[in-house]
Amino acid sequence: MSVQGEAMLEKNSIIELKIEDMGVDGEGIGKYEGMTFFVKDAVIGDVIRARVTKLKKHYGYARVEEIIEPSARRTEPECALHARCGGCQIQAMDYGEQLRFKQNKVRGNLIRIGGFAPEFVDGVMEPIVGMEHPYRYRNKAQFPIGMDRNGKIIAGFYASRTHSIIPVSDCKLGVPENKEILDCVLSYMNENHVMPYDETTGKGLIRHVLIRYGFTTKEFMVCLVINGKKLPAQEKLVEKLCRIDGMTSISVNLNSKNTNVILGNETETIWGQAYITDYIHLRECGTNVSANASLREKERTDGDVRKETDGGKVYGREGAREISSETVEEFRVTDTAIAYHISPQSFYQVNPVQTEKLYSLALDYAGLTGKETVWDLYCGIGTISLFLAQKAGMVYGVEIVPQAIEDARNNAKLNGIMNAKFFVGKAEEVLPEFYERAGKTGQQKDAAGKMEGAAGALSGDAAEEVAGADMRHPDVIVVDPPRKGCDVQCLETMLKMAPERIVYVSCDSATLARDLRVLCDGGYEIKRVRAVDQFGHTVHVETIVLLSHKSPDSVINVKVEFGEGEGKVPLDTIAERAKKYQPKPKITYKMIQEYVEKKYGFKVHTAYIAEVKRSLGLTMYDAPNMAEELKHPRKHPPKEKVEAITDALEYFEVI
Repeated sequence: MSVQGEAMLEKNSIIELKIEDMGVDGEGIGKYEGMTFFVKDAVIGDVIRARVTKLKKHYGYARVEEIIEPSARRTEPECALHARCGGCQIQAMDYGEQLRFKQNKVRGNLIRIGGFAPEFVDGVMEPIVGMEHPYRYRNKAQFPIGMDRNGKIIAGFYASRTHSIIPVSDCKLGVPENKEILDCVLSYMNENHVMPYDETTGKGLIRHVLIRYGFTTKEFMVCLVINGKKLPAQEKLVEKLCRIDGMTSISVNLNSKNTNVILGNETETIWGQAYITDYIHLRECGTNVSANASLREKERTDGDVRKETDGGKVYGREGAREISSETVEEFRVTDTAIAYHISPQSFYQVNPVQTEKLYSLALDYAGLTGKETVWDLYCGIGTISLFLAQKAGMVYGVEIVPQAIEDARNNAKLNGIMNAKFFVGKAEEVLPEFYERAGKTGQQKDAAGKMEGAAGALSGDAAEEVAGADMRHPDVIVVDPPRKGCDVQCLETMLKMAPERIVYVSCDSATLARDLRVLCDGGYEIKRVRAVDQFGHTVHVETIVLLSHKSPDSVINVKVEFGEGEGKVPLDTIAERAKKYQPKPKITYKMIQEYVEKKYGFKVHTAYIAEVKRSLGLTMYDAPNMAEELKHPRKHPPKEKVEAITDALEYFEVI
């Protein structure tokens, strides 16, 4: 009920809400007098007093003023600044609930955006892979440098949806040494009168501090992004930083542009190496190991469920689906590891422990035996490619960033891997171009030459190798695209190449669901889906999917004679059967609209058709995501239009 009685709602009104759902961005969802409100930092089960911040026609936004009754799913965040910072959207939620939220997010997107039936999704989805320690997991941190109102130089993070820096000396997701490094940088700046960059004036020198850490090697890299050409008294900064154990690389990156992009194009090493080294270890996974990770549920008196595994515990709510079968036993570290040189510009997964699990799953899903040819699209510095090369015949990687390809080639040499080749170019351009040119008789060498141009430094021997290989129809294609997903042209070429298996690694389950629909409509079927929590306390989640080309398990030859006589099949019988089993044409909303208008003389909106179909229990896969759906209440058609739409559905034999 409202604290303000029956007064009309307006901005700054105080209302009481019971949070009953979560949006895809981690916001709590509650209703007040029929209106849906989205509330940041609220958790399912909370009863809160909230202040209205924005009102729309059917929904609104609010912020928590007071937690009247905390949810059993709420926990005390380790970071006191989590609500202001905005980087950890769901840190106040119990970690077991975070995993369930992410599992449901992936599931919901596959159903609503991908159009896959709920029972099918439940059949192919495996339990989410959670973390044993969801804090201190990041191997990379980028801190903007600025000045507060009192003229004090500060480092921290931008407040949510702003460019105002919140001072943060020790982010709980990063390693503790980050604080020591920042203290060295700020001390150096104060002692040598080095000013931070000011976005409004374009003046000042230090823009960001980038820190990378090797979890296996314990090596540190520090890179200062500067608005200039040189760092004054840089030897004094080097002296301070070198006191930190593991310091391996100190550099400056030059970025004088008026841009939100953090790194510029030029980096200069001022001490140590130009890179740090780290390892990704292969971990055991697969059905043979997963079978050992039995989950036993025990109800607790407070209504929670404690899920015990062979290697640890994950807490969740009563009645929920299994949220993690990931255990020490299932993902045991092996002696096999790949070394990577990591530069300031390198794309390298920020959570090394979960990355080992993710890439080990990718290798498991690929089902390699040592003979296969594999394309790795969006390959970065070769992280997945080199993992695959351990068990593949040949791996070809494509990446748009030249520095990343140079790193990938160096990483292959570092590990003595000879069966991996890397090319510079957009996957959506390189792959189709190669496919089309290599498919023309007598033009294979021309295709190799084109690939050489894309690769920039591909030797003649390598070009011959690419041209001669049967790369138009690889055994496996692995894709790990950016958040926007795969380009349409890239998807179309993958379908033309028709590999036996596609392994799709995604950082955005919404674009993943969209792309999976294209691939499945093109002749593939989803075999396995698994979410991996790479980003604890945030709403983001990685997902890995195995798709298999639809093909018969076996072929038999049957001799059939048509005509009249004993043992022969009459042609009339064949015609009748063909007519009987002819697939029904797809009934579109437009066909229903045209039928109704012609017979009844009025038009019906597609939203009315959708609502009638829902009311009749027909499967609906075209709904938007849950949060958006709540913002736009469903249309309720009048009685005469319900009858007309129902008539049309009967006419077209939909019901």
